[in-house]
Amino acid sequence: MLSQLLQRLTNELEGDWLLVGGSLVALWLNEHRVTEDIDLVGVPGTNEQRYALIEFCTNSGLPAELMNSAADYFLRKIPDWTAHTIPFMSGQRGRILRPTTTLFVLLKLTRLSETDLDDCRSLLNHDQREPIDAPRVLTALAGLPHTDDDELSARRELLRQLVDHH
Repeated sequence: MLSQLLQRLTNELEGDWLLVGGSLVALWLNEHRVTEDIDLVGVPGTNEQRYALIEFCTNSGLPAELMNSAADYFLRKIPDWTAHTIPFMSGQRGRILRPTTTLFVLLKLTRLSETDLDDCRSLLNHDQREPIDAPRVLTALAGLPHTDDDELSARRELLRQLVDHH
């Protein structure tokens, strides 16, 4: 159903859209991944694109909050993020892009929940030839603020090891 919905979106809405989060993982890496919403951001992320997503949902009989474009906040914190996207799906009027491996991991760093770490594991264990910019990810990881959360520290260390050995 998710794939069909996104295909319909690319047939009805113009432009490029970046799919991130759990819905991307479910479609691309792990069909068993469950998510509550679809993290989809217009590229370049104008208000018109955001409104078009809401209109698409309501016209489809879906709740407006199904499409979550809040990821644009985190994307904008990553320099040159638009250069780190890859076509994923195409339709008559638009395209769905996905983040590169590097951008995917950079987006997960801030929160790095257990689910985020699992998503990164799925990606880094996925059979692909796309490299990761390990120095960039490791620098971003080292630059995160200190945490007193031992579990978060452990997840950060596990991710560091995964990236370092990839």
